[in-house]
Amino acid sequence: MRRRDFIALVGGAAAATPFVANAQQRAMPIIGFLHSASRRETAKRLAAFQSGLKEAGFIEGDNVAVEYRWADGQTVRLPDMAADLVRRQVAVIATPGSGSAAVVAKAATTTIPIVFATGADPVAMGLVASLNRPGGNVTGITSMNSELAAKRLEVLRELVPKALYYFAVVNPASPLSAPFVNDLQAGATKLGLHIDVLHAGTDAEIEAAFAGLPQRGSAALVFCPDAFLYSRRAQIAALQARYAVPAIFDVREYADAGALVSYGNNFLDVMREAGLYTGRVLKGDRPADLPIIQADKFELVINLKTAKALGVAIPDRLLATADEVIE
Repeated sequence: MRRRDFIALVGGAAAATPFVANAQQRAMPIIGFLHSASRRETAKRLAAFQSGLKEAGFIEGDNVAVEYRWADGQTVRLPDMAADLVRRQVAVIATPGSGSAAVVAKAATTTIPIVFATGADPVAMGLVASLNRPGGNVTGITSMNSELAAKRLEVLRELVPKALYYFAVVNPASPLSAPFVNDLQAGATKLGLHIDVLHAGTDAEIEAAFAGLPQRGSAALVFCPDAFLYSRRAQIAALQARYAVPAIFDVREYADAGALVSYGNNFLDVMREAGLYTGRVLKGDRPADLPIIQADKFELVINLKTAKALGVAIPDRLLATADEVIE
């Protein structure tokens, strides 16, 4: 081979290399991650989602890219964020832990696959046609946490049998609020209790909900599963201590933050399952063919330190059945 031809061949290969690299980069699938809360407040759940992705064979920055869109508690921003992900033609939109984001994503596209993880009934939310046969472009996992409201009320009543007033605290913008209130009211009727509903969709409304409660020692609260309220769990635990009011929540992270008690699914496991499902979609599975997973791991977590501070005596039965007691 003549020197001139060799140089031309090497130069052509070198010039082609960036195009090959760019083509490989473009071939990496992109997940559009849409959430109503903030990344900082959702760090543990995001890590669980990423763990599920890894189990499915996908590692961010290695063989999959992720475009994150965090609404930071401002759900009105979600439609524009979803539209942007659709314009970018991401391979799949994941909305784990944010029912509001799932509803918005479904409205934004009928072609891009969507994987959700929610605490409500996805059929009632209009996300899927049925649990066994989702149909369309949406699938995911449900913990049905909103439908455990009546059970939480039973636990709370056992903890504070002398409470005179019971309140439900909900974010009115959340699609989980209606099924939660319905289940809670049904449970209250069976127990002969009356439930008043307090709206808390902003930081100021959370403060106002506590400040407007009856005299100390007479009220008890049941909190609705919700991404915004979850992101404010430290604020809520502090308010519970300030106003000395017992409250029960859906996931253990509230108890970890200093709240009294939680009962519900292990939502970190739900997030991991969402990561696994997202990986399956990236591998080619159609959402319509993936039945909705119903979480079946429940846990009761009691913060004994908070109970002592509130003057709540934990019955022996609850201590014996608790999955974890934080001291």
